[in-house]
Amino acid sequence: MDLSFSKPGEVVKRLCERLRTERLAQGMTQADLAGRAGIGTNTVSNLEAGRNVGFENVVRMAMALGRTKELEALFLPKLDSIEDIRRYENSANRQRIKRKPGNA
Repeated sequence: MDLSFSKPGEVVKRLCERLRTERLAQGMTQADLAGRAGIGTNTVSNLEAGRNVGFENVVRMAMALGRTKELEALFLPKLDSIEDIRRYENSANRQRIKRKPGNA
């Protein structure tokens, strides 16, 4: 599914629906998932409804559902060419530049 033209709220809604579907596919109740993830049942319910979606709680639930590979794929650099690789490597070594005295 292409989310590039979606609003942030729509993306959250779709991801929350997928989360609920995955939980049900694995035969877990909200309480089961909450226990495995180390969060409250109300937190699972809120996440599935798209309310109070804290990133750490999403990570905990994904880990409890065995979906950490998908998390690892988030924000990976897009490296389609040698030039992209060079640019990425150079940016990894980039340091914050200190201000010179007299320049405000």
